[in-house]
Amino acid sequence: MSDTATTTDLDVRLEQHRTELTGYCYRMLGSSFEAEDAVQDTMVRAWRSFDKFEGRSSLRSWLYRIATNVCLDMLSAGNKRARPMDLTEATPLAQAALSPRPDHTWLEPMPDARVLPSVEDPAEAAVAKETVRLAFMAALQKLPAKQRAVLILREVLAWKASEVAELLDTSVASVNSALQRARATLAERQEPGAEAAVSDPLDEEQQKLLERYVAAFEGYDMTALTALLHEDAIMTMPPFDLWLSGPADITGFMTTLGASCAGSRLLPVQVNGLPGFAHYKPEPETGGFSAWAVQVLEISDGRITGFHCFLDTKRWFPLFGLPLTLEAEADEVQQGV
Repeated sequence: MSDTATTTDLDVRLEQHRTELTGYCYRMLGSSFEAEDAVQDTMVRAWRSFDKFEGRSSLRSWLYRIATNVCLDMLSAGNKRARPMDLTEATPLAQAALSPRPDHTWLEPMPDARVLPSVEDPAEAAVAKETVRLAFMAALQKLPAKQRAVLILREVLAWKASEVAELLDTSVASVNSALQRARATLAERQEPGAEAAVSDPLDEEQQKLLERYVAAFEGYDMTALTALLHEDAIMTMPPFDLWLSGPADITGFMTTLGASCAGSRLLPVQVNGLPGFAHYKPEPETGGFSAWAVQVLEISDGRITGFHCFLDTKRWFPLFGLPLTLEAEADEVQQGV
């Protein structure tokens, strides 16, 4: 009974850290599924070697050490995930073609609930959301792996330089140098308007903007949608490397190559610290709707600046706890995340 109770207690203690560790590994790896694999590997390693844990650091610090080593091993091949606009120039509508790239190319979406632990401090919660947004995640991918770890531990998780040095088996001077280089790299590559100006929680103006967006998209009203898009708005559609810039090309695509999305349904999701929607496309044969994309929206100055559609629905919808189909009469679906 004692051994069973001890095992159960350890399982509970480890599980208490799963969400924050998933957030850390997601920022390191840029992949939802690789992050969850990394955390599972971390938990298994911790469970197997717990008898060697001497308690000189906290259990949380020890788990972060293991998770960091797992992520660094996974990143040893040098893979860096990206958004379409990190790889190619914008495609004019007249030349639009849907060319897919392998899954490991792309920065992946992540449900907030899997990476954002509950915290009482509103400022801490806001930082957590800001640092899983797509623009910040893409910037992290431009850093070498160890600089990435240092930046996340120091700037996102607010660890002391001495704590990071101990975790990485290095000196405080080395940690401070890595942090300085990481900050310089991000400053050099900062994109104008890259930060999505989203309140937490959404303010009244942003709520109304989203309501207007849903009405325009479900009604496939391109005039109304154009009024909501920033003049430099972009649309991406991983796994395709195509991306479009400006309301004219975006709405032009939606009424040509994307015309089958007319009559779609959108259900709200919380994704990457941003407002998003599960997009269901109509199925004329059944009268129902089938999963088509997870949309992530970036907002600034009362307009939509980014409209990112992740199309691999057989992977994304189960991750968000969403069904792959909706019945014709269904108005709402309970989200399982």
